[in-house]
Amino acid sequence: MTTPGRRMVIAAYDDAELLEISCVTSVLDTANRQGASPPYEARLATPEGRPVRCASGLVLASQAALEKIRGPADSLIIVGGRGHRAAAGNARFVEHVRRLAKVSRRVASVCTGASVLAEAGLLDGRRATTHWSIAGELAARHPEIDVDPAPLYIRDGRISTAAGVTSALDLTLAFVEEDHGPALARSVARMMVTYLQRPGNQAQISMFVAAPVPGHRTVQQVVEHITAALDHDLGVPALAERAGVSERHLTRLFLDHLGQTPARFVRTARTEAASHLLVSSELPLSAVARRCGFRSTETLRQAFLDRYGTTPSQHRAIHGSTS
Repeated sequence: MTTPGRRMVIAAYDDAELLEISCVTSVLDTANRQGASPPYEARLATPEGRPVRCASGLVLASQAALEKIRGPADSLIIVGGRGHRAAAGNARFVEHVRRLAKVSRRVASVCTGASVLAEAGLLDGRRATTHWSIAGELAARHPEIDVDPAPLYIRDGRISTAAGVTSALDLTLAFVEEDHGPALARSVARMMVTYLQRPGNQAQISMFVAAPVPGHRTVQQVVEHITAALDHDLGVPALAERAGVSERHLTRLFLDHLGQTPARFVRTARTEAASHLLVSSELPLSAVARRCGFRSTETLRQAFLDRYGTTPSQHRAIHGSTS
């Protein structure tokens, strides 16, 4: 007798992001091969069951017409991509997402797929994330949503939103852990050679791989100094003196070009650098704190709690090398 599967509906449209689709489906397939019971039954659903041309140019065959799918479903997952605005503006597509959401145990979006959930009213009164590049647009268009552009993913009740692209993998692994336990989720992560247990509240963008500072030489010079000299005096007076501007002017420049004060930027840079040292080295916490410019291990601890919701020791225990 065949074991009934968990019905996972992945809704896509033209100009969807292929990697987001494959992250979800590959995690589910790997979970099945690692013994998920009941297994997952993933189906790609598209408008009228037509093939969809992904943003990369590749064409994917549909497995179901979105309009013909009836509940119940275990999970409904809306992917993102360049076509998200057209999808969110398609009243018929949005209505079928709304209909299926009512008969699904879980509902999720990946990346700009949050636009579709927002148009369907499914994020009203909830905290949600999306790709950092459209977070402002989503918040302005839907003030009823508490948009947080920082985390990799957010789970608010039965509704989940993921930041974009490979965060689809993180969210789907979290679903596997919820459904089948942490041992299977770890097994899937190992098979996929991916980051194990990357927490949802981890920042979308590391400051060390963020986009270049937009077109202001003074800000760029100060940022370069901060990231290269974390253990120096990086107070606003010292930074302003180095830049040859007033403290008030430097703060205004940072707010205009980076959306945060110099002090907040420094704290974030130091915390991220500390997180890398904790994972990649066996330095004691006191040495990590000193190298990254924190006055004490307690200051480091508080910074970690504020940014990651965990302590430095817990971060190292979870993410550090086990070799």
